[in-house]
Amino acid sequence: MKLCFATNNLHKLKEIQALLGNQFELVTLSDIGCETDIPEPFETIAENSAAKARYVWDHYRINCFADDTGLEVAALNSEPGVYSARYAGPQRNADDNIDLLLTNLAGESDRSARFVTVITLVIDGEYQQFEGTVEGHIISEKRGSNGFGYDPVFMPSDLTRTFAEMTLDEKSLLSHRARAFAKLVGFLRQV
Repeated sequence: MKLCFATNNLHKLKEIQALLGNQFELVTLSDIGCETDIPEPFETIAENSAAKARYVWDHYRINCFADDTGLEVAALNSEPGVYSARYAGPQRNADDNIDLLLTNLAGESDRSARFVTVITLVIDGEYQQFEGTVEGHIISEKRGSNGFGYDPVFMPSDLTRTFAEMTLDEKSLLSHRARAFAKLVGFLRQV
C-alpha cells in the first residue's frame, strides 16, 4: 500500500520506515508535490495531527498519515507541548529549543516529562487516530548524538541513557512514536 507520510523531516521518515519495513511504500510531502508548510494552528497535538492529514487528503486525495509530537514537562505546566518544535522561535532550531528548556527548568527539582505522539491516518476519507506516550525526565545537559529534537536531554523512565544515546533500533522499541506507529501498523494490517 502506498501512503504519504505528511512530513519532509528525513529523521522522522527514517525512523518510521524502520518501523514499517517494506510492507508499505512511503512517500513524503515533497514526493507528492506539496511544498506548503502545512499550518498547525490548534492548541492540541491531536488537532494539529488531524489538520495535517486533512490537508493532504483534501488537496491531493492520497491515503496518508500525519503525526504531531510534543514534549510535556510537568514543572512547566506541560510546556513546550504543542509548541515543542518552535519553543524557542519560528526558526525551529533543536539546540535553541533545548537551551530554552534547560534555562526554564533551572532550579526545578521535578524534571519529569513525557513525549506524546498522535498519528492521524486517512484511508479513502476515513479518519483514525493513534496515540503513543513515553514517560521520563529531562537531564541537565545534552548527551548523545543520535536522534533529533529533545532526544539529547530526554531520559526514559528506568533507563540510564537518553534517546540520543540509543541506536535507532533501540529507540524504535520504546519511543512514543514507535508506540503510536505500532497501533497504526496493527490497524493497517487489518485493512
